[in-house]
Amino acid sequence: MAEKPDSHSKGSGRKSREYEKGASSVTARREDSNPEEERMMEAVVGRENMVAALQRVISNRGAAGVDGMTVEELKPYLKEEWKRIKEELLEGRYEPKPVLKVEIPKADGKGVRKLGIPTVVDRLIQQALHQVMSPIFEPGFSESSYGFRPGRSAQDAVRQARAYVKEGRRWVVDMDLEKFFDRVNHDILMSRVARQIRDKRVLRLIRRYLQAGMMEGGIVTQRVEGTPQGGPLSPLLSNILLDELDKEIERRGHKF
Repeated sequence: MAEKPDSHSKGSGRKSREYEKGASSVTARREDSNPEEERMMEAVVGRENMVAALQRVISNRGAAGVDGMTVEELKPYLKEEWKRIKEELLEGRYEPKPVLKVEIPKADGKGVRKLGIPTVVDRLIQQALHQVMSPIFEPGFSESSYGFRPGRSAQDAVRQARAYVKEGRRWVVDMDLEKFFDRVNHDILMSRVARQIRDKRVLRLIRRYLQAGMMEGGIVTQRVEGTPQGGPLSPLLSNILLDELDKEIERRGHKF
């Protein structure tokens, strides 16, 4: 199956070099680099993006994280602390807090699902990251993918499944990636993210979110794998990691 062209690849192959007069060194820029891509964090913390992220976090409500701060307390807190937080993000110094471990029964009654609830501040930052990253990755995702996709729903997936039946397909294989969110390999995931994201501050921040500890019973344990469900960024990261599986299923001629 022919792959879609990368809508984010650069059309120019010109080598660019920056020379600073009077300096003893010359800085060579990557052939495919783009200053805009290397300053993504500025877009993340931009006023318009942050206002939209704040509105989304407030509307979603949700429980407090390890610091006990509620959604209602977020705005007053940001009035006092946003300047400091913004500087830490731009300078690559921001450190997320651990997530709060919560277990909820699965819908089928078989076991529990582990959630990691970030603080409301970290939910805000993750949402801001999501809003900037999603338009970069979304165009390349499979047309057959419906989970956690903007403008797509479970009802849309059911309609597509019915269309496959009308085409004459009769066999259905039901697959589940057991404990997928708990077992995500951080290095593999970050390598996928780094294919499109060049701003090292953004990459470091995403990895810090992946590695942020999980608190249970007042004790924090460090994580070396997995991306806990509960934060705004996890659904997008899961789609980024699973995209190659989607493309392989398509390559083999299956419908899903």
